[in-house]
Amino acid sequence: MEVNLARLGEDSLQRLGDHPVLCYEGRWYRSGELHERACRVATGLRAIGVEPGDRVVVFMANCPEVGIVYSATWRVGAVVTPVIFLISRPELRHILADSGAAAVITSPELLDVAIDATDGRPVPIVVVGDGRSGVVDFTELERHEPSSIVERRGGDLAALLYTGGTTGRSRGVCLTHANLSHAGAASRAATHVPGVTRGISGLPLSHSFGLMVSVGGMHLPEPTTGVLLRWFDATTWLRLAAEHRSQTATMVPSTIAMLLACPLEEYDLTELRYVYSGASPLPPAVRSEWVRRVPGSMILEGYGCTETAGIATTNPPAAPRHGTVGRPVPGVRIRVVDPSGADVPTGEDGEVLISGPNVMARYWDTEQPQGEWFHTGDVGRLDADGYLTIVDRIKDLIIRGGYNIYPRDVEDVLTAHPQVAMAAVVGRPDDRLGEEVVAFVSLVPGATLTPSELVAYAKQHLAANKYPREVRILDAIPLTSVLKVDRKVLRARLS
Repeated sequence: MEVNLARLGEDSLQRLGDHPVLCYEGRWYRSGELHERACRVATGLRAIGVEPGDRVVVFMANCPEVGIVYSATWRVGAVVTPVIFLISRPELRHILADSGAAAVITSPELLDVAIDATDGRPVPIVVVGDGRSGVVDFTELERHEPSSIVERRGGDLAALLYTGGTTGRSRGVCLTHANLSHAGAASRAATHVPGVTRGISGLPLSHSFGLMVSVGGMHLPEPTTGVLLRWFDATTWLRLAAEHRSQTATMVPSTIAMLLACPLEEYDLTELRYVYSGASPLPPAVRSEWVRRVPGSMILEGYGCTETAGIATTNPPAAPRHGTVGRPVPGVRIRVVDPSGADVPTGEDGEVLISGPNVMARYWDTEQPQGEWFHTGDVGRLDADGYLTIVDRIKDLIIRGGYNIYPRDVEDVLTAHPQVAMAAVVGRPDDRLGEEVVAFVSLVPGATLTPSELVAYAKQHLAANKYPREVRILDAIPLTSVLKVDRKVLRARLS
């Protein structure tokens, strides 16, 4: 597939015309304005030495300039390297060195971290809104005249995304122009509903989910508007969703749970129809509570990972199957296999494999191309109609006394308790049983539940080998920078 994301964005503007497209912190931005700025920034990137194939690290919280830099980077034929703003200094240092970054784009509050992470290497640092000496002000890039697009082929690298690193040093994932374009097009084909044009998102644009949604906007058949949050804040989200009469929202399970801890009934969410949830499985109790309190809306789960450009399956709005993550999007195939690599029967558990034009070219640290099938490391099952259910991560499996226990099975029971807001389950080494089940929970405001009461509750609803013998109540469940449960931190607490 010969596609250039810069050309795709330009074609989208010509097709849909200049229109209000983005609201950020009270200001509306038009598509034509954002395009014009990207064209100027592209010339500015060339002026500071960025060449085709170079990696441009984008280290910012959400803001319009993130999308501008993405478009500008693709216009010069360079490679977007998004980095979430919550990352640690050592991890940013690793990414800058590993990627061989040619430039860093950041914001004032993150500037000192960025400078420190360069380790003294002569990497140009561009800052959005800061006139400090020794760095380049973003407005200097915008003073240049627009220049033409550097043509790239579909197989050329468009983005280098680093995995979360929750199990060790993060690894670069090479996504091509064709990978991202197909992911965006397939997502829109599977989820777009004509006339549903007003959305809201607090997802990090630096995450594969957020990046895929952004690219998907280039494939839309009609003009849309979106409200963008700098970062997710439940109260701000509710106020803006009501004010802008948002019809769709992109979220992850942890942010949905945060919203449920708020007085939803005080906000007018009657226009909200579709909530797209991804990144991790959604507990059934969270889904049912959302639907009860926000009538008229539905949660549509999808599934993907960084290596698949953020998407592989989704629930179609016209035919959702709740409890699953939907069917493969157009062009994507799913297999579920046993440890020998053989397909398991319909309805049985196995490792999920994904094939399609959205699957990465390779990992950055190897020249070996990705094969036809990507092994996700997730346990899942397919039903007779091709809907996929994700059971858990293989590496999170707890083996207690020879029995396999998936944390999600226990977490779903715990979150069904009316006083539990979130739950996370991990295994603790045990000399007698191999591993013991330990649950960490956070409670809803005003809850009085004790650990012993929750153990007794779990014992009533789970098999004898599954219920947690130990429950720890936390003020908040620790999350990674992309708002997934951080099991690495929880295991460290146990040790």
